[in-house]
Amino acid sequence: MAYSQHKPTLRVLDIMQSLASANDEGLTLTEIATKIQVPKSTIVPIIHTLRDRDFIEQKSNGRYVIGISMFLIGSASLQNIGLLDVFKKEMKEIVYKTSETCQLGILVNGDVLYLAKEDSAEPIRLVSFVGKRLPAYSTSLGKALLSCYSLQELESIYKGPLKPVTEKTCQTIEQLYDECLRSKSEGYFQESGEISPDLSCFAVPIHHNGKIIAAVSVSMPTFRLTKEKKETVVKALLTGQNVLERNLQRLGISDSNLFRLCEAFSVNNCQV
Repeated sequence: MAYSQHKPTLRVLDIMQSLASANDEGLTLTEIATKIQVPKSTIVPIIHTLRDRDFIEQKSNGRYVIGISMFLIGSASLQNIGLLDVFKKEMKEIVYKTSETCQLGILVNGDVLYLAKEDSAEPIRLVSFVGKRLPAYSTSLGKALLSCYSLQELESIYKGPLKPVTEKTCQTIEQLYDECLRSKSEGYFQESGEISPDLSCFAVPIHHNGKIIAAVSVSMPTFRLTKEKKETVVKALLTGQNVLERNLQRLGISDSNLFRLCEAFSVNNCQV
């Protein structure tokens, strides 16, 4: 008998994924229904149940956001994954050296999924959150993660035109491939204004046993980006990359354990 997925369960998951990828303002009932392409009347009972169990929260303006129950489940999951501690220790060092926000991400279906973040002490800094997903082609983190793919593989990931986030966002697959190729030869990846008009980011991929398994970035308001700041950031990232890759090997972490977190998000690791 052929296996078929359970539609009501799929709708619950689609709702949660839509809210997880939304901005801080959340989504209205109409926007949720539009995103998952079902009638509003179909999802109203699901929305009410999720709200009553605190998996989602309805704000005073009527919009829905992820609720505390979902946060607690996610936190419990992360507590069981000691690998994040390996990364976060070095991320704190990068923040100390650069005085800017450091983030860790992996690739999920053409998006960057942010797994960890260390904030800087600067009064003006990046506002983001763990669990957010952004188009990989519009971020330095994403380009670092995509840098192991051929032009044909990129075309299979992004089957249609690249949807611009800002006017500076990468426009075509060919442009994306060329940028990744050039940055790969330089050893670091950069974007400015592609995901936010006033934000600049630098990133490096993290390799283990010949595969890119994650990427680490530093983000800052563009007005703080000077020649000296760029040199400091790139140096800190390259040092952090070396330390992380060396420690992962030294600790003798097996591929099965190292990729446990990635597999939880259906990540396809790619060859360097």
